[in-house]
Amino acid sequence: MKWQRLAVVLSIVNAALFIRLMAFDRPVAAAEAPATLKVHSLELIDDHGRVRAELKVFPALPTVKMPDGTIGYPESVMLRLIDSKGGPNVKLSASEDGSGLVLGGESSYTQLLSRGGTPFIKVVSKDGREQLLTR
Repeated sequence: MKWQRLAVVLSIVNAALFIRLMAFDRPVAAAEAPATLKVHSLELIDDHGRVRAELKVFPALPTVKMPDGTIGYPESVMLRLIDSKGGPNVKLSASEDGSGLVLGGESSYTQLLSRGGTPFIKVVSKDGREQLLTR
């Protein structure tokens, strides 16, 4: 008999708690989204975990030798859009001394570079032929 009374009392307590929870249940409002997102880099990945896009700040490279013979490269911000094979098809960069854009495919690309005093556009075809447009 004692167990039956205990079971009835516990059932009544549970029912009262359930009714109280349901009576005061209010939908939770979403918090305000922050106005600014601050990160060091952003990466988008596909379903296989491969990076498909990135936005990143690259540090200056003061000792690197560039293809045009100059030494050093300033800090830059770069956006890369990457194909499923890992090749960057789009690169957009900005640095203290200018900017650049590269649009690429499997074996051809177009490069637009506006750094320093000699901006240029270079088009390279699949067969390796180059066409250069300078000022």
